[in-house]
Amino acid sequence: MSDTPEQPQIYLVTPSEFDLSTYPDQLAACLDSADVACVRLALGTKDETRIAKAADALRVVTHARDVALVIENHILMVERLGLDGVHLLDAAKSVIKTRKELGEDAIVGAFCGTSSHEGMSAGEMGADYVSFGPIGKSPLGDGEQAGLDLFEWWSMMIEVPVVAEGVLDAELIRAFAPHTDFFGIGDEIWRSDDPAKALAVLRAAMAV
Repeated sequence: MSDTPEQPQIYLVTPSEFDLSTYPDQLAACLDSADVACVRLALGTKDETRIAKAADALRVVTHARDVALVIENHILMVERLGLDGVHLLDAAKSVIKTRKELGEDAIVGAFCGTSSHEGMSAGEMGADYVSFGPIGKSPLGDGEQAGLDLFEWWSMMIEVPVVAEGVLDAELIRAFAPHTDFFGIGDEIWRSDDPAKALAVLRAAMAV
């Protein structure tokens, strides 16, 4: 059994594309405005040089504030770029291999879509956290959502920390806050002219 924290923590997800001349300052403003547990570098590109430059820039921002920085999928780049871990997108499939590759100190997270079975498997294999989503309605994918019942069950039965992410808004955050450990917040704030202000609105909705 696990006791859900009084208030979930913030887990920021970068845009899939961003301008290195402006985005690090936007991220810094968000980290300075709120307690953030982790940042996920989630670039869509497969250009190794672009990923490395982005990681270097964001690592300076996050580590200066004692915030963990993980990268989406690129296991081999974690140690080389001085990152704190990896966020896997293939549910439980790569967790054992990744843990062996990166060691016990690295953060290993696994996105498990809407599957409690995959989430439990990832946790049993050594994932530090699992994430489910989207919890909001999205025109992308097959339209399936990670429902409130999944998080209610998980918070009562499973000790592995859980992240709720995908198409969030204040109403959803208020509903899910009693049953999740983290909210994965990304485009919900980066599309705003003032991401730190947008984050403040969502953070206020987390109070339970």
